[in-house]
Amino acid sequence: MPEPESPFERARLGWWLYVAALAVVAGYIAYSFVGILVLGVFGYYATRPIYRELRGVIDSDGLVATATIVLVLGPILLLLAYTGFRVFSEIGQLVGESGQQQLLGGALEALTDQQRQAVLSAVENPQQLAQQPQQTFETLLQTGGQAFSAVAGGLLLVSLAVTLTYFLLENGDELAEGFRELVGGRETTAYSYATTVDEDLESVFFGNFLFVVAMSIVAAAAYWATNLLAPAPLAVPMVPVLAVLTGVASLIPIVVGKVIYLPVVGYLAVQALQGNRAHLAFVGGVLVAYFFVLDILPQTFVQPLLTGRTVNPLLLLFAYLLGPILFGWYGFFLMPILFVLLLEAVRIALPELLHGEPLTRRLSMGEDVGADPGDVQESVPEGDSTGDTPGDQ
Repeated sequence: MPEPESPFERARLGWWLYVAALAVVAGYIAYSFVGILVLGVFGYYATRPIYRELRGVIDSDGLVATATIVLVLGPILLLLAYTGFRVFSEIGQLVGESGQQQLLGGALEALTDQQRQAVLSAVENPQQLAQQPQQTFETLLQTGGQAFSAVAGGLLLVSLAVTLTYFLLENGDELAEGFRELVGGRETTAYSYATTVDEDLESVFFGNFLFVVAMSIVAAAAYWATNLLAPAPLAVPMVPVLAVLTGVASLIPIVVGKVIYLPVVGYLAVQALQGNRAHLAFVGGVLVAYFFVLDILPQTFVQPLLTGRTVNPLLLLFAYLLGPILFGWYGFFLMPILFVLLLEAVRIALPELLHGEPLTRRLSMGEDVGADPGDVQESVPEGDSTGDTPGDQ
């Protein structure tokens, strides 16, 4: 007869079932808010080196995390406010009164037929606002509610992502210590895999942040130099905004700044055609200069130096291109994370699993593709040695 199951084993089975159920719930929550999670993780790795530098000056994890968020997020918020103001002003000057009416008509297409008729009637006959106050109030309330929901949803997503970044910055050391104790110490394969993934993600995302900053500065200099040398009335509008957009577009190795500087050149060409056609020669020279400064320079020198310092930038190309196609806007951040997780699993664990050999924390292949686990662990502080136990996991 089989031996009866002991209370100890039944308790372990119950706990495993309970933990599995919690894992399913956690997975569902992560799936439902994946955009917030990947933005928060991106913000953490993109700002962690800055946090570590500030921690040497400020003796408080909370204050350092706050200072890091403010230093990085503050300029972005100012840029967004400036962008909205300039875009509104430029559109108003460009289209004039008749164009504004056309834009208003295009915006009304997003409303229902009843809401559209109510708005048009109110514009054509303002007196009805006093004659039918209840209907007018309901229409304005519904339209305003839709706009408010869209704006509030975006602000909430960004706010929660920033809050997650703050939490990870402030509690990163405690989370790392807890994970080390959970998997059995520094000498385990799981810990080696996690620290290598951690190093690769910091390399990718902080490298991306540095690259965007560097190319934004280069693009701003190029656009301001264009305005300085351009004959009147040729001018590049909204230079700071276009410079940052060029820096962001430069993340994609093949695309780089083309999607921004080519329309800028086209805008200058239209200005030349409407004014003095002899200025087209200057526009041609600007195109050549932009090609070398905003296309060849980032791909040849800046990008290999800053982005993916431990991960080959050409391998990340597929992650950046396929991520938005597969997952939507957040795929631009999610796909590199998944790519690094897959890459390090192949480098560290897959050969031993296929050959039936014991797992180790050493690399079995791809020494030149990502970070080296041995070098990474040497840079990690030892911490409390009581949590370290030898052996593979």
